Amino acid sequence: MSLIPNQQKQSNHVTTPDDESVLLVVDTADKGVRLDRFVADALPDISRSAVQRLIDQGHILRNDAPTRAAEPLRVGDRISVIVPDPVDTALVPEHIPLNVVYADDDIIVVDKPAGMVVHPAPGHPRGTLVNALLWHYPGMVIGGGVRPGIVHRIDRDTSGLLVVARNDAALANLQQQQLAHAMHKSYMALVIGGMREEQGVIDAPIARHPRDRLRMAVVSGGRSARTHWQVRERIGQLTLLYVTLETGRTHQIRVHCLHIQHPIVGDPVYGAQFGSIKLDRQFLHASQLGFTHPRTHQPLSFESPLPADLVRVLEYHRRMQA
Repeated sequence: MSLIPNQQKQSNHVTTPDDESVLLVVDTADKGVRLDRFVADALPDISRSAVQRLIDQGHILRNDAPTRAAEPLRVGDRISVIVPDPVDTALVPEHIPLNVVYADDDIIVVDKPAGMVVHPAPGHPRGTLVNALLWHYPGMVIGGGVRPGIVHRIDRDTSGLLVVARNDAALANLQQQQLAHAMHKSYMALVIGGMREEQGVIDAPIARHPRDRLRMAVVSGGRSARTHWQVRERIGQLTLLYVTLETGRTHQIRVHCLHIQHPIVGDPVYGAQFGSIKLDRQFLHASQLGFTHPRTHQPLSFESPLPADLVRVLEYHRRMQA
Protein backbone atom coordinates (compact mmCIF):
# COMPACT_ATOMS: atom_id res chain seq x y z
CA MET A 1 0.00 0.00 0.00
CA SER A 2 1.19 3.50 -0.80
CA LEU A 3 -0.16 6.59 0.92
CA ILE A 4 -0.15 9.87 -0.98
CA PRO A 5 -1.41 13.27 0.20
CA ASN A 6 -4.65 13.81 -1.75
CA GLN A 7 -4.35 17.37 -3.01
CA GLN A 8 -7.54 17.40 -5.07
CA LYS A 9 -10.88 16.65 -3.45
CA GLN A 10 -13.39 14.78 -5.59
CA SER A 11 -16.10 16.98 -7.04
CA ASN A 12 -18.93 14.72 -5.85
CA HIS A 13 -17.91 15.20 -2.20
CA VAL A 14 -19.14 17.98 0.01
CA THR A 15 -15.96 18.86 1.92
CA THR A 16 -14.47 21.66 3.94
CA PRO A 17 -10.86 22.86 4.12
CA ASP A 18 -10.48 20.97 7.40
CA ASP A 19 -11.38 17.55 6.00
CA GLU A 20 -8.62 14.93 6.16
CA SER A 21 -7.92 13.72 2.61
CA VAL A 22 -5.76 10.68 1.85
CA LEU A 23 -5.08 8.66 -1.27
CA LEU A 24 -4.16 4.98 -0.83
CA VAL A 25 -2.78 2.83 -3.64
CA VAL A 26 -3.25 -0.95 -3.43
CA ASP A 27 -0.14 -3.13 -3.81
CA THR A 28 0.25 -6.89 -4.19
CA ALA A 29 0.10 -7.54 -0.42
CA ASP A 30 -3.49 -6.24 -0.36
CA LYS A 31 -4.83 -7.95 -3.48
CA GLY A 32 -8.30 -9.37 -2.76
CA VAL A 33 -8.65 -7.66 0.64
CA ARG A 34 -12.06 -6.11 1.39
CA LEU A 35 -12.16 -2.35 0.95
CA ASP A 36 -13.33 -1.64 4.51
CA ARG A 37 -10.62 -3.82 6.05
CA PHE A 38 -7.95 -2.27 3.83
CA VAL A 39 -8.85 1.29 4.85
CA ALA A 40 -9.23 0.41 8.55
CA ASP A 41 -5.80 -1.27 8.58
CA ALA A 42 -4.18 1.61 6.69
CA LEU A 43 -5.75 4.29 8.92
CA PRO A 44 -5.82 2.74 12.41
CA ASP A 45 -7.35 5.84 14.03
CA ILE A 46 -10.59 5.03 12.17
CA SER A 47 -12.62 2.01 13.25
CA ARG A 48 -13.94 -0.43 10.68
CA SER A 49 -17.53 0.57 11.45
CA ALA A 50 -16.59 4.23 10.88
CA VAL A 51 -14.96 3.24 7.57
CA GLN A 52 -18.17 1.50 6.52
CA ARG A 53 -20.17 4.64 7.31
CA LEU A 54 -17.77 6.75 5.25
CA ILE A 55 -18.20 4.34 2.33
CA ASP A 56 -21.98 4.55 2.61
CA GLN A 57 -21.77 8.36 2.71
CA GLY A 58 -19.64 8.48 -0.44
CA HIS A 59 -16.51 9.71 1.33
CA ILE A 60 -14.44 6.73 0.16
CA LEU A 61 -14.03 6.13 -3.57
CA ARG A 62 -12.35 3.38 -5.53
CA ASN A 63 -10.79 4.68 -8.73
CA ASP A 64 -12.89 7.88 -8.41
CA ALA A 65 -16.17 5.98 -8.21
CA PRO A 66 -18.47 4.94 -5.34
CA THR A 67 -18.04 1.36 -4.19
CA ARG A 68 -19.09 -1.19 -1.55
CA ALA A 69 -17.47 -2.09 1.78
CA ALA A 70 -17.07 -5.74 0.77
CA GLU A 71 -15.52 -4.95 -2.61
CA PRO A 72 -12.29 -6.99 -3.09
CA LEU A 73 -9.36 -4.85 -4.16
CA ARG A 74 -7.05 -5.19 -7.16
CA VAL A 75 -3.43 -4.18 -7.48
CA GLY A 76 -3.19 -0.53 -8.51
CA ASP A 77 -6.62 0.48 -7.23
CA ARG A 78 -6.62 4.09 -6.02
CA ILE A 79 -8.66 4.54 -2.85
CA SER A 80 -9.60 8.13 -2.03
CA VAL A 81 -10.52 8.66 1.62
CA ILE A 82 -12.01 11.89 2.93
CA VAL A 83 -12.62 11.99 6.67
CA PRO A 84 -14.59 15.08 7.74
CA ASP A 85 -13.38 16.42 11.07
CA PRO A 86 -16.00 16.38 13.84
CA VAL A 87 -17.59 19.80 14.10
CA ASP A 88 -16.54 20.07 17.75
CA THR A 89 -12.87 19.31 17.05
CA ALA A 90 -10.99 22.55 17.65
CA LEU A 91 -7.22 22.73 17.76
CA VAL A 92 -6.39 24.69 20.88
CA PRO A 93 -2.84 25.99 21.37
CA GLU A 94 -1.55 24.95 24.79
CA HIS A 95 1.51 26.22 26.63
CA ILE A 96 3.18 22.82 27.03
CA PRO A 97 6.99 22.59 27.20
CA LEU A 98 8.66 20.96 24.20
CA ASN A 99 12.17 19.64 23.67
CA VAL A 100 12.83 21.01 20.19
CA VAL A 101 16.01 19.48 18.77
CA TYR A 102 15.98 21.44 15.50
CA ALA A 103 13.71 23.97 13.79
CA ASP A 104 13.75 26.12 10.66
CA ASP A 105 11.13 27.56 8.30
CA ASP A 106 10.25 24.09 6.94
CA ILE A 107 10.59 21.50 9.69
CA ILE A 108 10.62 20.94 13.44
CA VAL A 109 12.34 17.95 15.04
CA VAL A 110 10.99 17.18 18.50
CA ASP A 111 12.19 14.80 21.20
CA LYS A 112 8.78 13.69 22.49
CA PRO A 113 8.44 12.61 26.12
CA ALA A 114 6.64 9.43 27.08
CA GLY A 115 3.00 10.03 27.98
CA MET A 116 2.34 12.62 25.27
CA VAL A 117 -0.11 11.79 22.47
CA VAL A 118 1.00 13.09 19.08
CA HIS A 119 -2.33 14.54 17.89
CA PRO A 120 -5.89 14.92 19.21
CA ALA A 121 -7.97 11.76 19.04
CA PRO A 122 -11.00 10.33 20.83
CA GLY A 123 -10.16 10.31 24.53
CA HIS A 124 -7.24 12.72 24.03
CA PRO A 125 -8.62 16.06 22.81
CA ARG A 126 -6.02 18.19 24.60
CA GLY A 127 -2.47 18.03 25.89
CA THR A 128 -1.06 16.60 22.66
CA LEU A 129 2.09 17.39 20.72
CA VAL A 130 -0.03 19.23 18.16
CA ASN A 131 -1.56 21.45 20.85
CA ALA A 132 1.93 22.29 22.10
CA LEU A 133 3.28 22.96 18.60
CA LEU A 134 0.46 25.39 17.87
CA TRP A 135 1.46 27.42 20.93
CA HIS A 136 5.15 27.52 20.08
CA TYR A 137 4.64 27.86 16.28
CA PRO A 138 1.24 29.55 15.83
CA GLY A 139 1.47 29.84 12.06
CA MET A 140 1.93 26.16 11.29
CA VAL A 141 -1.68 24.95 10.82
CA ILE A 142 -1.35 23.26 7.45
CA GLY A 143 -3.11 20.50 5.59
CA GLY A 144 -6.29 20.79 7.67
CA GLY A 145 -7.67 18.31 10.18
CA VAL A 146 -6.34 17.58 13.64
CA ARG A 147 -2.85 16.56 12.49
CA PRO A 148 -1.25 19.71 11.07
CA GLY A 149 2.24 18.93 9.83
CA ILE A 150 2.39 15.44 11.33
CA VAL A 151 4.56 13.23 9.11
CA HIS A 152 4.76 10.13 11.31
CA ARG A 153 3.75 9.18 14.82
CA ILE A 154 5.17 7.34 17.77
CA ASP A 155 3.00 5.77 20.46
CA ARG A 156 1.94 7.82 23.47
CA ASP A 157 4.20 5.90 25.85
CA THR A 158 7.15 5.69 23.46
CA SER A 159 9.62 8.53 23.79
CA GLY A 160 11.96 10.00 21.21
CA LEU A 161 12.39 11.76 17.90
CA LEU A 162 9.90 12.72 15.24
CA VAL A 163 9.82 15.37 12.52
CA VAL A 164 6.94 17.78 11.88
CA ALA A 165 6.43 19.83 8.70
CA ARG A 166 5.75 23.57 8.86
CA ASN A 167 4.30 23.96 5.38
CA ASP A 168 2.47 21.86 2.79
CA ALA A 169 5.48 21.44 0.50
CA ALA A 170 7.63 20.10 3.33
CA LEU A 171 4.82 17.79 4.44
CA ALA A 172 4.40 16.26 0.97
CA ASN A 173 8.16 15.81 0.56
CA LEU A 174 8.65 14.13 3.94
CA GLN A 175 5.65 11.85 3.45
CA GLN A 176 7.09 10.77 0.11
CA GLN A 177 10.45 10.03 1.75
CA GLN A 178 8.65 7.86 4.25
CA LEU A 179 6.77 5.99 1.52
CA ALA A 180 10.03 5.39 -0.35
CA HIS A 181 11.67 4.03 2.84
CA ALA A 182 14.18 6.90 2.62
CA MET A 183 13.55 8.05 6.17
CA HIS A 184 15.75 6.31 8.76
CA LYS A 185 14.08 5.55 12.11
CA SER A 186 15.82 3.52 14.82
CA TYR A 187 14.84 2.65 18.37
CA MET A 188 16.29 1.24 21.57
CA ALA A 189 14.19 -1.52 23.13
CA LEU A 190 14.73 -3.66 26.22
CA VAL A 191 13.20 -7.09 25.80
CA ILE A 192 12.68 -10.07 28.07
CA GLY A 193 14.89 -13.08 27.41
CA GLY A 194 18.31 -13.69 25.92
CA MET A 195 18.47 -13.41 22.13
CA ARG A 196 20.36 -16.37 20.69
CA GLU A 197 21.74 -14.45 17.71
CA GLU A 198 23.52 -11.10 17.56
CA GLN A 199 21.24 -9.68 14.89
CA GLY A 200 18.30 -10.62 12.75
CA VAL A 201 15.21 -9.59 10.81
CA ILE A 202 11.60 -10.17 11.84
CA ASP A 203 9.50 -10.52 8.68
CA ALA A 204 5.90 -11.10 9.72
CA PRO A 205 2.66 -9.50 8.44
CA ILE A 206 0.68 -7.30 10.84
CA ALA A 207 -3.03 -6.55 11.01
CA ARG A 208 -5.60 -5.82 13.68
CA HIS A 209 -6.01 -8.61 16.20
CA PRO A 210 -8.90 -10.82 15.03
CA ARG A 211 -10.64 -10.63 18.43
CA ASP A 212 -9.31 -7.46 20.09
CA ARG A 213 -9.69 -4.25 18.05
CA LEU A 214 -7.38 -2.35 20.41
CA ARG A 215 -4.43 -4.61 19.58
CA MET A 216 -2.44 -5.39 16.49
CA ALA A 217 -1.07 -8.88 15.83
CA VAL A 218 0.92 -11.00 13.42
CA VAL A 219 -1.83 -12.27 11.14
CA SER A 220 -1.58 -14.36 7.99
CA GLY A 221 -2.63 -12.13 5.14
CA GLY A 222 -1.86 -8.95 7.09
CA ARG A 223 0.24 -6.07 5.85
CA SER A 224 3.90 -6.86 5.20
CA ALA A 225 6.19 -5.72 8.04
CA ARG A 226 9.96 -6.02 8.51
CA THR A 227 11.95 -5.14 11.61
CA HIS A 228 15.76 -5.31 11.83
CA TRP A 229 17.42 -5.76 15.23
CA GLN A 230 20.91 -5.90 16.70
CA VAL A 231 21.98 -6.81 20.24
CA ARG A 232 23.53 -3.86 22.05
CA GLU A 233 23.81 -5.35 25.52
CA ARG A 234 22.93 -8.54 27.38
CA ILE A 235 21.88 -8.03 30.99
CA GLY A 236 21.03 -11.33 32.63
CA GLN A 237 17.64 -12.40 31.29
CA LEU A 238 17.18 -9.12 29.43
CA THR A 239 18.52 -7.90 26.08
CA LEU A 240 18.93 -4.31 24.96
CA LEU A 241 18.21 -4.09 21.22
CA TYR A 242 18.92 -1.51 18.54
CA VAL A 243 15.92 -1.74 16.22
CA THR A 244 15.49 -0.27 12.74
CA LEU A 245 12.19 -0.21 10.90
CA GLU A 246 11.97 -1.14 7.23
CA THR A 247 8.19 -0.63 7.29
CA GLY A 248 6.07 1.44 9.65
CA ARG A 249 3.03 -0.53 10.78
CA THR A 250 1.07 0.39 13.89
CA HIS A 251 2.81 -0.99 17.03
CA GLN A 252 5.23 -2.83 14.73
CA ILE A 253 8.19 -3.21 17.09
CA ARG A 254 6.00 -4.14 20.05
CA VAL A 255 4.05 -6.74 18.05
CA HIS A 256 7.15 -8.23 16.43
CA CYS A 257 9.00 -8.54 19.74
CA LEU A 258 6.04 -10.39 21.23
CA HIS A 259 5.87 -12.58 18.12
CA ILE A 260 9.43 -13.84 18.62
CA GLN A 261 8.69 -14.40 22.34
CA HIS A 262 10.83 -11.50 23.52
CA PRO A 263 8.24 -8.91 24.62
CA ILE A 264 9.30 -5.39 25.52
CA VAL A 265 9.79 -4.72 29.23
CA GLY A 266 6.96 -2.65 30.71
CA ASP A 267 4.68 -2.85 27.67
CA PRO A 268 1.13 -2.87 29.14
CA VAL A 269 -0.39 -4.37 25.98
CA TYR A 270 2.20 -6.67 24.41
CA GLY A 271 4.82 -7.12 27.12
CA ALA A 272 5.30 -7.47 30.86
CA GLN A 273 7.09 -6.12 33.90
CA PHE A 274 10.36 -7.79 34.82
CA GLY A 275 12.05 -7.88 38.20
CA SER A 276 11.23 -5.77 41.23
CA ILE A 277 11.68 -2.37 39.56
CA LYS A 278 8.52 -1.18 37.86
CA LEU A 279 8.35 0.82 34.64
CA ASP A 280 5.27 2.93 33.92
CA ARG A 281 5.54 2.43 30.16
CA GLN A 282 7.20 0.27 27.52
CA PHE A 283 11.00 0.42 27.29
CA LEU A 284 10.99 1.78 23.75
CA HIS A 285 12.75 4.96 22.65
CA ALA A 286 13.04 6.51 19.16
CA SER A 287 16.75 7.19 19.38
CA GLN A 288 17.77 8.05 15.81
CA LEU A 289 16.06 9.87 12.96
CA GLY A 290 17.47 10.64 9.53
CA PHE A 291 15.99 12.16 6.38
CA THR A 292 16.72 14.63 3.58
CA HIS A 293 15.79 18.24 4.19
CA PRO A 294 12.71 18.96 2.02
CA ARG A 295 14.04 22.31 0.76
CA THR A 296 17.86 22.13 0.80
CA HIS A 297 18.03 18.37 0.06
CA GLN A 298 20.86 18.06 2.57
CA PRO A 299 20.94 14.86 4.68
CA LEU A 300 19.99 15.44 8.31
CA SER A 301 20.57 13.06 11.21
CA PHE A 302 19.51 13.37 14.86
CA GLU A 303 20.13 11.31 17.97
CA SER A 304 18.35 11.25 21.32
CA PRO A 305 19.86 9.67 24.45
CA LEU A 306 17.80 7.34 26.60
CA PRO A 307 15.59 9.31 29.01
CA ALA A 308 16.14 9.07 32.76
CA ASP A 309 13.39 6.53 33.50
CA LEU A 310 14.86 4.04 31.02
CA VAL A 311 18.44 4.65 32.17
CA ARG A 312 17.27 3.94 35.73
CA VAL A 313 15.91 0.54 34.66
CA LEU A 314 19.12 -0.38 32.86
CA GLU A 315 21.31 0.64 35.78
CA TYR A 316 19.19 -1.34 38.23
CA HIS A 317 19.47 -4.55 36.22
CA ARG A 318 23.18 -4.03 35.62
CA ARG A 319 23.70 -3.77 39.40
CA MET A 320 21.71 -6.96 39.88
CA GLN A 321 24.13 -8.77 37.55
CA ALA A 322 27.30 -7.33 39.09
